[in-house]
Amino acid sequence: MASEMQNSNPIILNAADLPTRLPKAPQKPRAYGTDVFISTLQSLGQSGDAFSLISPPDSEDDNDMSDEPIDEQEIFDLVSTISDPEHPISLGSLAVVSLADIMIKPSLPHVPGSPLRTVTVLITPTITHCSLATVIGLGVRVRLEQSLPPRFRVDVRIKEGTHSTADEVNKQLGDKERVAAALENGTLMGVIAKMLETCQ
Repeated sequence: MASEMQNSNPIILNAADLPTRLPKAPQKPRAYGTDVFISTLQSLGQSGDAFSLISPPDSEDDNDMSDEPIDEQEIFDLVSTISDPEHPISLGSLAVVSLADIMIKPSLPHVPGSPLRTVTVLITPTITHCSLATVIGLGVRVRLEQSLPPRFRVDVRIKEGTHSTADEVNKQLGDKERVAAALENGTLMGVIAKMLETCQ
């Protein structure tokens, strides 16, 4: 496996130095997603702690939680603990995701009272020709789709100037039909499920 790695010596940040609001004892995050991401993961037939976060949310709490304010730090906490598919290290420790590259904006700026928000996460691959950039982007997208209330739209992209085929990867990550088709691939979903096992 080590010979297949494209960047065997990435720069690794100390996890203790990353900004977080996560409690010391990890709590199970709520799962809001009810779409293809959760149904596909559940259909893999695996059980255990890694998949306990994909259970449907309690319906009586949905309305309360959907109005709860969510900020960039909370988004970072959701995605920073995802494992890199090549290294047994988190995306936060590899600086693939960073707090500065997460933005939350109104989805309908011309409708001031609208609760709809768009979360944009810019990904910085560890090397400019990383072949797994799309897989990492899909992992981040699945994690956010599972964890955020339905009023949030998710936009995951490669940060400009950090990948040799960023435009192509961004086109794939932004196309809902292509994302849905990719997530029907059992092997790919197995990789993503493994990436999400470390989420807190």
